[in-house]
Amino acid sequence: MTPGFADPVADAQACFRTILDAMARPGRVQSVFGATAPAPLCDAAAAVLLTLLDHETPLWLDPLAAAARPWIEFHTGAPKGASFAMALSLPDLNAFPAGTDEMPETSATIVVQVASLTGGRAYRLAGPGLREPAVIRIAGLPDDFASIWQRNHALFPRGIDLILCAGNTLTALPRGVSVKEA
Repeated sequence: MTPGFADPVADAQACFRTILDAMARPGRVQSVFGATAPAPLCDAAAAVLLTLLDHETPLWLDPLAAAARPWIEFHTGAPKGASFAMALSLPDLNAFPAGTDEMPETSATIVVQVASLTGGRAYRLAGPGLREPAVIRIAGLPDDFASIWQRNHALFPRGIDLILCAGNTLTALPRGVSVKEA
């Protein structure tokens, strides 16, 4: 069993600030350090899970990432469920809770491991947290991701939030951000 964070308190605090900054500034690629990921997870995905999960935070785990379940359970105690999800490719967003109009905060956050946050298809982001539209390149999302995201975005204030991870980098796509192909 590989360790979690090298310095559990300081690394979790630093990662939490990074995740908050990524949610506040959609599409900005951020680096995280300190986590040692078990296969098949990348270091950023492992850091996000170590930071956001605990024994009261249910996690849906992609069957292709099942080899990492003992590590996740040991370090976080997260039960099975769907408040958070960890996927090695974009799952069907309709399979996860999107919250309600009265309680949009009950929606799921999905951590998706992608091939790259610096190369691949270009997407134009607009909305809260962006003074002007931004462009991000992401490799590893489905070809129809922009239309998938438009359907999710139309549910606002309900909807799914995404944290995309590649290597030791991450970025976030909160449900309030619109995404179009650039």
